[in-house]
Amino acid sequence: MSVPFSVLDLSPVVSGSTSAQALRNTLDLARHTEALGFHRYWLAEHHTMPGIASSATAVLIGQVAAATERIRVGSGGIMLPNHAPMVVAEQFGTLEALYPGRIDLGLGRAPGTDAKTARALRRSPDALSVDDFPEQVHELRAYFGEHSTVTPAAGNEPPVWLLGSSGYSARLSGLLGLPFAFAHHFSAENTLPALKLYRESFRPSAELERPHAMIAVSVTAADTDERARELAAPNALSFLRLRQGRPGPLPSPEETAAYPYTQVEREIVQSRLAGQVMGGPETVRKQMDALLEETAADEVMVVTSVYEHADRLRSYDLLAGLYDLEPAGAAV
Repeated sequence: MSVPFSVLDLSPVVSGSTSAQALRNTLDLARHTEALGFHRYWLAEHHTMPGIASSATAVLIGQVAAATERIRVGSGGIMLPNHAPMVVAEQFGTLEALYPGRIDLGLGRAPGTDAKTARALRRSPDALSVDDFPEQVHELRAYFGEHSTVTPAAGNEPPVWLLGSSGYSARLSGLLGLPFAFAHHFSAENTLPALKLYRESFRPSAELERPHAMIAVSVTAADTDERARELAAPNALSFLRLRQGRPGPLPSPEETAAYPYTQVEREIVQSRLAGQVMGGPETVRKQMDALLEETAADEVMVVTSVYEHADRLRSYDLLAGLYDLEPAGAAV
């Protein structure tokens, strides 16, 4: 099971804290996981969500890259329909020029927000369709070409990934011969069908000779199974509130314990937790090995959302120890 492990960070804002502290925690976690030997550090684009501070994703990627030396830094992802492709090319061409060989550009086609915010981002109701996503990807990549007049994008294309939680981006990634990252952490039931579709659709390209699939997995590792369940509970409640149209900061363990769950809500929470890797070291290793065998993933990207930053660091410590991760050599 010698696949690379990476980090997906939403810069979670916890109850009683601030976005500023969440961003400082992101920089600390990036340095910490780089020292542990994690391969990539990706930030996710979400908007108008009180519990997520990574909305200015390209800005945050630059800060993380500046605070680290070796780890690859990128987007998991940039929601391309929210942006003019030329602007994304300028941003990531700049990042690649500043940090050559360390930047990844992961692209998604969902808005990452509600319809009202999507309209505000795109400035026109005519731009709300995701049907032209393949054309947007093509346009974006053209700006990175050697003969492009877009500076500093020309000649500074970072590796492009497509992200997805269904079959659409899986098939498109395969047809374009690009690496594919699947959101197992919130669409576990679609993981195997999407990976199968990606591999069956794959056509070799200048970027890849064979399919390369990464899965994003929610992991909560602690010293015991019971402690891991306690740490994971607030994030499950946060997901429940999001499903109910009531997004907010990540609740505290005390708020979570006091929440009056209905039977239906408990079932939603249990379903959410069932798709996660969660437990003490032995349980986490067993669950992760089984998931790797089942999916044949080439990489794993770990997202850990717990209330205390120290518990988050500890979870990554335990995972790195389980898989004998080692830091890379000299800085790029």
